[in-house]
Amino acid sequence: MTQQERVNKILALLDEHYGPVKCYLNHQTAWQLLIATILSAQCTDQRVNMVTKDLFEKYKSVKDFAEADISELENDIRSTGFYHNKAKNIISCCQSLLTLYNGEVPSDIDKLTKLAGVGRKTANVIRGNIFDIPSIVVDTHVKRITKHLGLTKSDDPVKIEFELMDILPKDHWISYNTQIIALGRTICIARKPKCEICFLSHLCPDFGK
Repeated sequence: MTQQERVNKILALLDEHYGPVKCYLNHQTAWQLLIATILSAQCTDQRVNMVTKDLFEKYKSVKDFAEADISELENDIRSTGFYHNKAKNIISCCQSLLTLYNGEVPSDIDKLTKLAGVGRKTANVIRGNIFDIPSIVVDTHVKRITKHLGLTKSDDPVKIEFELMDILPKDHWISYNTQIIALGRTICIARKPKCEICFLSHLCPDFGK
């Protein structure tokens, strides 16, 4: 079996078991998803959703965040961890959105990654989920499970992103992330993978190791 044949089988099984999976971060607007994704660094999506439920009631616009008192915002997002940096980045990011883009979130990856607190992962979440631009998001689940599946040997998320761009068809770039997250949360768990019940075990070079 060639690598591409194996990739196609992996994708078909992911589609069969999970179908299209929506973004796990609750949001109604592009700027809400941007802030939620900044908050998600080193934090679970579940915790972020708990925080943003009240946060987006308190701060109702990009302008509200841009003008937020940093100490107050830190307290509002404290439970997501790294709240000093996150609060500083959110305020700076929203100030830039107002100054440069009239409060709108840009779709261009270079413009996105120049915003405070926004790396390629966050930019690709926005591009894929808001603008439907084929984008690959490499988070901890994707990095770990892609290595297990033998589709990369790298630990560098950017390198993994470009490797996946070469081997995954564009129509699976967005869904691969959310499907792999679903797999990583239920079966291919980092601390104790359930290889014996995994529907990809026969395609996984690490099975049985």
